Amino acid sequence: MSGTEVKPRLVRCPGCGGDSVYATSNPYRPFCCERCKNLDIGAWAAEHFRVPAEAPPDEQPFGDPRLQ
Repeated sequence: MSGTEVKPRLVRCPGCGGDSVYATSNPYRPFCCERCKNLDIGAWAAEHFRVPAEAPPDEQPFGDPRLQ
C-alpha cells in the first residue's frame, strides 16, 4: 500500500441515508445503489418534489419583466 493512495469519499445517500461512495466507480452516485436512484427519479416524475414558486394572478402574463 503506497502513501499516495486516496480513500474513497463517503457521502450520505439521499435515498436511504446510508453510506454511498462518491467516486467514478459508483455509477449511481450520489446514491448508494440503482434502487435508491430509481426511487428518487420516480418521485420527481410523479411530481412529489416541487420547487416552491408563487404564480402570478391569472390576469397577468407569466414572466413579463415589465410587470416586475
